[in-house]
Amino acid sequence: MGHGGDVVAELTTDHGEVKDYFQRLGRTSVPEERRKLADLLTIELVRHSVAEEQYLYPALREHLQDGDLIADKEIADHGRAEELMKQLQEEDAAGTRFTAVLRELETEVLAHIYDEEQNLFPALRHACTQDVLDELGDKTRRAKKLAPTRPHPGSPSTPPANKLLGPGIGLVDRARDLLTGRGKDDKVA
Repeated sequence: MGHGGDVVAELTTDHGEVKDYFQRLGRTSVPEERRKLADLLTIELVRHSVAEEQYLYPALREHLQDGDLIADKEIADHGRAEELMKQLQEEDAAGTRFTAVLRELETEVLAHIYDEEQNLFPALRHACTQDVLDELGDKTRRAKKLAPTRPHPGSPSTPPANKLLGPGIGLVDRARDLLTGRGKDDKVA
């Protein structure tokens, strides 16, 4: 988090981190490591998604010709991913169901990343000034700092409700994480 740069650079860096978590998960069969990595992956995905929903998708609606359709599709993708993250949280990391849900999540997320990087980001770069992209990058970083760290499939995914409720939900999630030690990256291969 806090990578710097414009919104495209920021979100592309997030994508690299997400891909790395999937790769690390694929290399381990130790249940404790799988749980810890799945938690870190979930935290990153939730914060990333919340920031996109708060700032990127409204920008798409404003600056791209079919922005409403694109933003609605992206939000639907996030909804499917959130449901899978919620399922993943509930599965035993040693079980076969955990692996099946993880693979389904990976397929969804990697397709979403590919589409953003190949289509959405270039269109946004073409439609927006560098100042707009830089400002969106700053807003995205701030949003990720306050965002929830756990999936909340029933929570609002569009402004203004997500901007009002997100920080409060995020505060509760971060307090829970602090108490449980969830999200610490120590001792993970």
